[in-house]
Amino acid sequence: MRFRHPDGTTVHLAYCTNVHPAETLEGVLAQLRDHCEPVRRRLGRDRLGIGLWLARDAAHALVTDPAALRTLRSELDRRGLEVVTLNGFPYQGFGAEEVKYRVYKPDWADPERLEHTTSLARVLAGLLPDDVTEGSISTLPLAWRTDWDEQRAKTARAALRTLAERLDALQELTGRSVRVGLEPEPGCIVETTADAVGPLTAIGHDRIGICIDTCHLATSFEDPDTALDGLTRAGVRVVKSQLSAALHAADPRLPEVREALAAFAEPRFLHQTRTLTGAGLRGTDDLGEAVHGDALPESAPWRSHFHVPLHAAPAAPLTATLPVLRTALARLVGGPHPLTRHLEVETYTWQALPPALRPRDRSRLADGIAAELMLARDLLTDLGLKELP
Repeated sequence: MRFRHPDGTTVHLAYCTNVHPAETLEGVLAQLRDHCEPVRRRLGRDRLGIGLWLARDAAHALVTDPAALRTLRSELDRRGLEVVTLNGFPYQGFGAEEVKYRVYKPDWADPERLEHTTSLARVLAGLLPDDVTEGSISTLPLAWRTDWDEQRAKTARAALRTLAERLDALQELTGRSVRVGLEPEPGCIVETTADAVGPLTAIGHDRIGICIDTCHLATSFEDPDTALDGLTRAGVRVVKSQLSAALHAADPRLPEVREALAAFAEPRFLHQTRTLTGAGLRGTDDLGEAVHGDALPESAPWRSHFHVPLHAAPAAPLTATLPVLRTALARLVGGPHPLTRHLEVETYTWQALPPALRPRDRSRLADGIAAELMLARDLLTDLGLKELP
């Protein structure tokens, strides 16, 4: 979906296909047929943006076989779909029964991360619509916080500088500009936007910026205005933003709140949980640790890294952090000029919701994704952007 900002620039809205995990090119093509096109049809649009997630094997197939890339581009066109952004965070196995900490491997100290992201950039340059010259890729925020030292940090910075040089060369070759954004996430080396400033200024290249995920922003209790002010002062580019909402528990002392939270503690994904106290941010690596123990103080609200469907806040006594998303979006695209032109709804946790809330079939899932995009569309038009055909 495309929108015209009051300043005349085009803002793109997509939804991320990591909600339909596939490891191979054949699986990606099936996603387009079984999921993405039905969502487009529900929205009544001739064209729908999707943020592709390409696992290692699919990316390798596309970057090594020009015919395969042409096939994917043809299928996108045939089904009324377009790609301006990729999710480069998960490497493989995102559809496994247990993902948890595995999603952070390989990290940016591992050469595999550089090679995979380079492949994604080359693929994206070949998938961009004919009238679009700028693409974006989100990637993990360096690494999970453990097993990290200055040598690994130095290696990661060097890898990202090499990536920037390759992206420069890619633009010279293709005329397409691709940028990569580190995506701050609780528990990682770059957990907050403030944590991103040091590494990104050390890398010192316009090709490497930040991806703002509003669920992660909320989970870390970051104020969107303060966060974006800090990035602007530091000269850090917002490459893209993922529109998402976290789980919020206003009063975790109450047994009914603990019981409601426990229903969201599930075995597939990591749900880092945080609370903001007078002494600073406190947290656990997963929701179960918080709910079933005494690791977190109960005197202040808790937030958990669980991507809640945008249009469907959980039942009381829980809520979602949609107000954080609204505030962030107002700053990102509601000002005189957009801070980013690539927006992506990323709710990959549909099948990880409590059983009663999960979509029972493909049709219900498509209904839900379409509803999320309609909400995001309404937020954008409320900010003065005009939806384009």
